[in-house]
Amino acid sequence: MNATAAAAYRAQSNADAAQIVERHAELVRRIAHHLAARLPSSVEVDDLIQAGMLGLIEAARNFQADQGASFETYASIRIRGAMIDEIRRGDWVPRSVHRRYRDVVAATREVEQRTGRAATAQQVAAALGVSLADYHAMLEDAARGQLLSLDEQIEDHDGEPRFARHDGLTPQRAFEDLAFRGALGEAIAGLPEREQLVLSLYYEQEMNLREIGAVLKVSESRVCQIHGQAMLRLRARLGEWRGEAADDD
Repeated sequence: MNATAAAAYRAQSNADAAQIVERHAELVRRIAHHLAARLPSSVEVDDLIQAGMLGLIEAARNFQADQGASFETYASIRIRGAMIDEIRRGDWVPRSVHRRYRDVVAATREVEQRTGRAATAQQVAAALGVSLADYHAMLEDAARGQLLSLDEQIEDHDGEPRFARHDGLTPQRAFEDLAFRGALGEAIAGLPEREQLVLSLYYEQEMNLREIGAVLKVSESRVCQIHGQAMLRLRARLGEWRGEAADDD
């Protein structure tokens, strides 16, 4: 391919990418608003949209139609991944919240290993030496500090991002992925029924906390606490998959 042909090809590719971005800009806005509804108000929708547009451009440039997934499916993964990366870079969660989160995970794991049953709020609060009210506040902080969905925890449970899952996995990676999904399924099945319901509504039905509260006839704050308890319990039970020796801040 000579220089003129190469320039023409690049121009056409850029034009095609621009058309794809224009056609799917609404997808970026939809994902941004959906994600923002599940995050604190300190996260700006406009920042998510800007990051998502970069993800869309990347998707437009890299999409291969012969891989089996539709462009919208592929782009959605890239867009949401770009937004999550932007939130991570901003790291709006105070270090104290991260520390308390690890303390609660450790206390939950200790109680459940000792008793052989799902830890109650009273038991974990006692293990931490805090009041039940303070424990509930810690749960709410932890829940709002969790930026990653269960799917995203699957994708980087071993520290290696896998937003490009559709691009193919090695046999070892595929085996690890299947094994972790099985362990996660067992852990979810072992949650109290109310926590399973909140996770189902949140992740499968993609309802936000306010909508779930309306279904359960409880406050948004209470839904946040239930969600936080479920996520802490799962993290405590799946610690060996995540390498829970987290660094102290």
